[in-house]
Amino acid sequence: MNFNRAIPRAAAITLTIGSALYAAPYASAAEDAAKLDNSKFVKLDKNRDGVLTKDEVRHVSDYARAFFEADENKDGKLEPGEFVKAEAIHDRIVAGKYVDDSIVTAKVRAALLKEPELKSLDVSVETLRGEVLLSGFVKDAKQREKAMKAAIAVNGVASVKDAMVVRY
Repeated sequence: MNFNRAIPRAAAITLTIGSALYAAPYASAAEDAAKLDNSKFVKLDKNRDGVLTKDEVRHVSDYARAFFEADENKDGKLEPGEFVKAEAIHDRIVAGKYVDDSIVTAKVRAALLKEPELKSLDVSVETLRGEVLLSGFVKDAKQREKAMKAAIAVNGVASVKDAMVVRY
């Protein structure tokens, strides 16, 4: 009878030890992330009062929305826990901008492909924060104008810069 109880107990002990060993690297990674966030928090906390104000993070680009959303108690300050949330929101906002730019680039390329009499494969498209740069080669000024008009007509394009060269 004691033998039957020993097997489940041994299995439970083995499972507990295995789980602890399996989780140890993940706990360490979480602790490293917390230290990293804490060091950034300490660096931003200029007056060393243990909270971040809007003035202390105003130099960080695109942080206003993240600050507002993470400030759970709406006191105008971020405590360390709220700061971690603000960092996640900020990272999402920044990543979203890159996705938006790639979508604009794809839409501009599609618009150039639709233009008759334009060798759109000779025109390169780059986008940064809605600003589109067209570069490459076109046959004449008329093709340059068509490419510019097609690009500016795309939804999400704030401005178009022309770096195209007329190939004679």
